[in-house]
Amino acid sequence: MVVQRGLWFEEFEPGVLYQHRPGRTITEADNVLFTTLTMNTQALHLDAAFSEALPPFHQRLVNSMFTLSTLVGLSVAQLTQGTIVGNLGFSDVAFPKPLFHGDTLYAETEVTDKRESKSRPGEGIVTFAHTGRNQHGDVVATASRKTMVRKRPEGAE
Repeated sequence: MVVQRGLWFEEFEPGVLYQHRPGRTITEADNVLFTTLTMNTQALHLDAAFSEALPPFHQRLVNSMFTLSTLVGLSVAQLTQGTIVGNLGFSDVAFPKPLFHGDTLYAETEVTDKRESKSRPGEGIVTFAHTGRNQHGDVVATASRKTMVRKRPEGAE
């Protein structure tokens, strides 16, 4: 039997780059739902007529918080499914180019650091550098994320 899971602390190695597939094509419904659920009334996400009149994009932009959430979400099955204790923080978040309805977001993650927890035996801190690219290969989002990850339990594969 094979059970899908993320990686234990011991399995992470700094410098390793993971490409997460498949990507996620972002729809108008995704953007409008996320934007309204999070009470973000920014017209650039919701009002097509308003957005079409504004240079330089002349169309609605995908909510950058949705972009960030999806970027991290794309990494979960491969890296942290069932092994993460929690996120400790995000830094260096940037959105060099916007996503638009119909764009596909692809994610990659590099492990940039890891260390054992000083206060929580059985856990360690892993730092990830996430990069999101659209279907053209343009970088649309980057973020550094610190996580608390479980060490391999006794008897686990």
